[in-house]
Amino acid sequence: MRVATIRVAGGTRAAVGDAEGWVLLDEADAQELVAGEGWRERAETALRGRTRQELDPGAFGVPLPRPAKVFCCGLNYRDHILETGRAVPEHPTLFAKFADTLTGPADEIRVHDTAQLDWEAELAVVVGSEVHRADRDEAAAAILGYTVANDISMRDWQQRTLQWLQGKAFDATTPIGPFVVTADELDPKAGLRIACTVNGEPVQDGNTRELVFDAADLVSYVSQITRLRPGDLILTGTPGGVALGMADPRWLQDGDLVTTAIEGIGELRNRIRSA
Repeated sequence: MRVATIRVAGGTRAAVGDAEGWVLLDEADAQELVAGEGWRERAETALRGRTRQELDPGAFGVPLPRPAKVFCCGLNYRDHILETGRAVPEHPTLFAKFADTLTGPADEIRVHDTAQLDWEAELAVVVGSEVHRADRDEAAAAILGYTVANDISMRDWQQRTLQWLQGKAFDATTPIGPFVVTADELDPKAGLRIACTVNGEPVQDGNTRELVFDAADLVSYVSQITRLRPGDLILTGTPGGVALGMADPRWLQDGDLVTTAIEGIGELRNRIRSA
């Protein structure tokens, strides 16, 4: 099953879908939908009983627009760790974002005051039920599904200090979507291709089987720190191929089109604009 937030006249609506199309629901967005009791049964009933419709890619908004918590894991693909010259970590390297950092799968990304703008294709994990101090099995059971993200990073801001946050949390710079694919439909641990292009030129081509800490590992680990609830997000890190790892970095510029795709989920298409 696919779950999305769709932009409509006057606001947004939750939607559920499959390969045959989409059905709009009464909830204002997917976050409101998945927080409700028995939402999956209602969604399945809607898919069985209503005519599906095709939706324009520009209609999709941020699937979960109000996550209380957005955790990110850095240095989590073996090839990316090697290109940074670091050792494989014993524990996840975590930092946080805010809901204001997120933007839609086809939205323009407006940036300012940075000369080192970088791409980072990422698999995002969506929490579907409350989870706290979970073991791996409990964490896996709490995963609603997966979506596509790109942790667009201002490397010059990121490298001002030892803390990464200031280069990662500019408003509306982390595209996510276009929808959530539920966990029963795919298994990132088995391997999903993850790729990024800039103006059609391949820059990243990895596979989620190379994750050091997989989705269940990360949900379990983060749940030892804080209680996770439906709609919370965990970005799992990026494979090799970022500009920062190049001998002569090619930073993103005004007008560049960044396309981020994950096998079995979908793609983001975001144009960079100088604000």
